[in-house]
Amino acid sequence: MAESMQGMHRTHRCTELSNANIGEYVTVMGWVQKRRNLGGMIFVDLRDRTGLLQLIFDQNDLSEEDFSKAYGLRSEFVIAASGKVEKRSGAVNENLKTGDIEIRVDVLRVLSEAETPPFPIEEGINTREELRLQYRYLDLRRPDLQRNLMLRSRVATLSRNFMANEGFLEIETPMLTKSTPEGARDYLVPSRLHPGTFYALPQSPQLFKQLLMCAGYDRYFQIARCFRDEDLRADRQPDFTQMDMELSFVTEEDVMSINERLLQHLFKEVLNVDVQLPIRRMPYREAMDRYGSDKPDVRFGMELHNVSEVVKDCGFGVFTGALANGGSVRGINVKGQGGMARKKIDALVDMAKGMGAKGLAYVCVGMGEGGAHKSSFAKFMKPEEMDALVSAMEGEHGDLLLFAADKDSIVFNVLGSLRLEMAKQLDLVRKDDFQFLWVTEFPLLEYSEEQGRFVAMHHPFTMPMEEDLQYLDSDPGRVRAKAYDIVLNGNEIGGGSIRIHQEHIQEKMFEVLGFTKEQAHERFGFLLDAFKYGVPPHGGLAYGLDRLAMLMAGADSIREVIAFPKAKDASCLMTQAPDAVDQKQLDELSLAIHIVGDEKKEQ
Repeated sequence: MAESMQGMHRTHRCTELSNANIGEYVTVMGWVQKRRNLGGMIFVDLRDRTGLLQLIFDQNDLSEEDFSKAYGLRSEFVIAASGKVEKRSGAVNENLKTGDIEIRVDVLRVLSEAETPPFPIEEGINTREELRLQYRYLDLRRPDLQRNLMLRSRVATLSRNFMANEGFLEIETPMLTKSTPEGARDYLVPSRLHPGTFYALPQSPQLFKQLLMCAGYDRYFQIARCFRDEDLRADRQPDFTQMDMELSFVTEEDVMSINERLLQHLFKEVLNVDVQLPIRRMPYREAMDRYGSDKPDVRFGMELHNVSEVVKDCGFGVFTGALANGGSVRGINVKGQGGMARKKIDALVDMAKGMGAKGLAYVCVGMGEGGAHKSSFAKFMKPEEMDALVSAMEGEHGDLLLFAADKDSIVFNVLGSLRLEMAKQLDLVRKDDFQFLWVTEFPLLEYSEEQGRFVAMHHPFTMPMEEDLQYLDSDPGRVRAKAYDIVLNGNEIGGGSIRIHQEHIQEKMFEVLGFTKEQAHERFGFLLDAFKYGVPPHGGLAYGLDRLAMLMAGADSIREVIAFPKAKDASCLMTQAPDAVDQKQLDELSLAIHIVGDEKKEQ
């Protein structure tokens, strides 16, 4: 039966005790990790968020009642124990921070009993993620998750302090905002007081932080909750956290400089890793040409080779056809893997097809009969054409050359992904090798086949490079943006830009995006109106705090650094959200539900 603390007061967490406390009388509280019964003596490993501490219950030191309670302890019971800190009577446990001490308990309170949990509360367990998410409150007791969340907390605290010292003001922006559907889908919130109208949950504080610059606050910072109704991946959640900032009277270099110092500070304080400054910069076009990605992992080579000129007159129709359609032929050299099993190569071909390619061509350099090249397309190539291609790829005996031929977007996607897959299979990267990169000079716009118009690559408020303004009407796809992403180990951890602060350029941007003046003012009128009253040049950046914490913790998913994450279908397996609501609530909101599907229902 559970007891109260009965006047007991915790003096220390488990690992706050050390040899320096030997002889002191202390009180600790936590969860029973393990109990060992040695007859007249019972040993218990007590666990709290700091780690483990051994308690010893000697029949000679305790009342009969307390020893009986100690005998009945089970895993996950919550207890309070008082006693004297002693040097361990048995062997020292080198794996524990408190491995050379123990507490000889003379008072015990069982604060809460526990049923047997559905999985062990241990580090590194191999339990189905669905079960872990269903019992997340138990999963969060595991030491590895607790370390992750404490690391995340430390990152947030250090960032706040750093930004405050740099003159930033922490200002909250609204959670209930206007829907401005340009990008990901909004989460909508119906209004009771204004029937038939809706708020949107913010995808970012973008517009409000620009208005704060208009209002003269100069340097703004916020750890902001944001929401996007989009398909999920390992590094996506419907609700997530941004570390958001905006600065006035700055250039790209100013914004990048302060963020370099922030990252240097965080990695030194949290991981004792020295980040060398300045961080390397790479234009978007170079990143795509060399790595097939705008967030390249530069911890290893295997860069893309453009062999379009080499194969433009060859006899292989797949290559020449792609070039005739305005595409390109590019490849990667997987050094020393020419002997890869055909089954594995076929899996790579299937992977390429899954990303939109018609196939994947390959050459195993010198791995055929008599030292010839073994290739999926050798019969279409003259020997001298094949030799020229291998030479252009810097191929050596035993290398595996992989080629994609299609429009550039598909070629980059396929080879960029294959490059990462090969690095993973060949174990070419370490999680504790932190390689930062600024990617700059992004295209301002990209053409959407689906919408039949240009859309903003980042958002509609990004400033074009002045020298490219002349192309906004004649060649919008050529215009580069004053945008910059900070990339870590192949992950975009933050993105930002210098913003448009002139009303005529902002209106021109909306025009290029296909908005009429009326549509632009309907959606963004409050921003355009603000631009009439004196706007400083400004820019900013926002980090995905979840993703940054994931990489710093060495985790594989942001769900490992979020206390209560959603599953892949955006549901909460613990609370069973989303769920139906009472008809009374719907009536108050003037809402009726009409579910469109195989069966149409109304509520």
